[in-house]
Amino acid sequence: MTAPAAGFRDYLELTKPRLSLLSVLTTVVGYYAARPASAPLKFILLLAGTSLAAGGVAALNQWLEHETDARMARTAGRPIPSGKVPTGSAFVLGWLMCGVAFFILFLKVDRLAAVFMLLTAVSYLAWYTPAKRWSAWSTEIGAVAGAFPPLIGWSAAEGRVSALGWILFGILCFWQIPHFMAVAWTYRRDYSAVEFPMLPVRDESGSKVAAWSLVNSAALVAVSLLPPLLGLSSWAYGGAAAAFGAWFLWRAACFLRAATRDTAARQLFLASIAYLPLVLGALVADRLIFR
Repeated sequence: MTAPAAGFRDYLELTKPRLSLLSVLTTVVGYYAARPASAPLKFILLLAGTSLAAGGVAALNQWLEHETDARMARTAGRPIPSGKVPTGSAFVLGWLMCGVAFFILFLKVDRLAAVFMLLTAVSYLAWYTPAKRWSAWSTEIGAVAGAFPPLIGWSAAEGRVSALGWILFGILCFWQIPHFMAVAWTYRRDYSAVEFPMLPVRDESGSKVAAWSLVNSAALVAVSLLPPLLGLSSWAYGGAAAAFGAWFLWRAACFLRAATRDTAARQLFLASIAYLPLVLGALVADRLIFR
């Protein structure tokens, strides 16, 4: 039976729009946290470049993983394994989007921003994606790869990366561990079916998964409190970060309870979705208001 022709929605799904939006939004956070001079055209080109890059990397990631995606229930319906988008089309589209994105950033925005965009793509596709098959540390590798977008934005605004830019990198890096541990615990049977050696697959009880989530949540909160301690923000932000951090730590601590671990994993995932925009939004607002 011939597969139906791919439509716009299938190709849009190939770019993982929700995940790509996170990359774009954290790029914007980095840009405005640097308190740039007004440059509307530059900002629009930054948005265009990072949107294309995020979508292109997502398409290439699905191209690389279409065989394992076909074996997992939660990903079998994606465009390539479902037969809606040919592998060749995904490959060409992904590279075209990444190539255009790089040249937009390099020629029209900032060369360092283009370098960080390239680092994001290479680390995600050539390091993290293959590591999922053979490394027990693939989640941590992915956290590093996924933390570059704020540096793209900061570089676009300032032409270099200052201390606060690296703090944003740290926040994104540590946030991804409890966020993904909660997801991976919920879908651990899918990951086990394709023999990914990540912690939630190897730790059948979930006690190490929960403990590692709590450790990284504590590191996340500590890094989030560096801006006021270093004089890079006011203590208005510091108070907000402390309050949001205490709530997030509580949700991570609930994950330790074996009897309610499955429910706590879903609650930690939802908390992570809320925590990140709250903290980053508070930081950007503080930087713009108390400049």
